Amino acid sequence: MKTLLILAAGMGSRYGGLKQMEPVGPSEEFIIDYSIYDAKRVGFTKVVFVIKEENYQMFKDTIGKRVEQNIKTEYIFQDMKMVPSKYQELLKDRKKPLGTAHAILCAKDKVKDPFAVINADDFYGYQALKDASNYLDKMEENHYGMIAYQVENTLSPTGACTRGVCTCKNNKLEQIMECKVEKIENKIIAYPLDSKDKIMIPEKTPVSMNLLLFSPDFFSILEKEFYIFLEENKKNLEKIEYQIPSVLDKCIKKENKQIDIITTTAKWYGVTYKEDKEFVKKVLRELVRKKEYPHNLWKK
Repeated sequence: MKTLLILAAGMGSRYGGLKQMEPVGPSEEFIIDYSIYDAKRVGFTKVVFVIKEENYQMFKDTIGKRVEQNIKTEYIFQDMKMVPSKYQELLKDRKKPLGTAHAILCAKDKVKDPFAVINADDFYGYQALKDASNYLDKMEENHYGMIAYQVENTLSPTGACTRGVCTCKNNKLEQIMECKVEKIENKIIAYPLDSKDKIMIPEKTPVSMNLLLFSPDFFSILEKEFYIFLEENKKNLEKIEYQIPSVLDKCIKKENKQIDIITTTAKWYGVTYKEDKEFVKKVLRELVRKKEYPHNLWKK
C-alpha cells in the first residue's frame, strides 16, 4: 500500500489565481490529473489532497468527481487546528498557508503507509513517479528519498522559479537551499532566499521539486520540529513558513536519517506564471500524440 500526498493549498500568488484548477489537457484535464494517472499505473493505492477548506467543494466537483472513481481519494485541510492555543493568537491575521512542512503534518491522521509527496501544480512525468514507487517498495529503515531533477530541466520560460538546490555526496543529500532560479544569457543563476547573494550553478545541478518519499515515522519528526519552529519564530509567525528543506536538514543532522537522492532526467512542466499555460498545453498535446497518455485520461 502506497499513498500519494498532494499539496494543493497554495494560493498561486505569482500565477494570479488557483492554478491547480486550470485545464491544460486535451480533454480539459488539470496537471494533477496526469500525476494521479501516472501514480495509479505505477502502484499507488490512495490519494490524499491537502487543500484549503474553502476550496473543498471546488475540488470535489472537479478533480474529485474524476479521480474518486479510479483510486481511493481523501481530503484534509491545511488549517491552524494543529497549532497549540498559545500560538493561535499570533496567527489570527495570517492569510497564506503555513508552509509545506505544515501541510504534510496536517495529513498525519490520514497517511499510515509509505508515501510520496508532490505539488498539485507540477507535472512530474511517468518515469519519475515510477522511480518513486520503486523506492517506496524497498525503502530501508532510517532512510527517506527525493527524486531530484536537473535544474536545466525545471526552468520556466517565463521567469524565476523557486527550487531546492541540493548538495549531494554518494547519492545522499547533504544540504538543500531554497533559491529563486532563472536562466540569464545562457547561465543559470540561483538567488538563495535567505541572503542577497547570487550563485551561478551548473545545468545538471540536482534540485528538489517536492517529489519526496517518506515512511509514516516522518510525521513524528515533523510534529516535534513544528513546536520548536513555533517557539523560535513566535515574533514573526504572520510571515515565516514552516518549510520542508529545514526539516530535511534536521533529519540529517539531528535524527540520524539519510535522504537518498534518486536522480532523473525527466523534464518538469508547470504553470508558475499565466504565460506558462499555453506551453504546457502544447507539451501535453505532443505527449498524447506520441501515445504516452490517452486523449481522455479518465474515459472508461
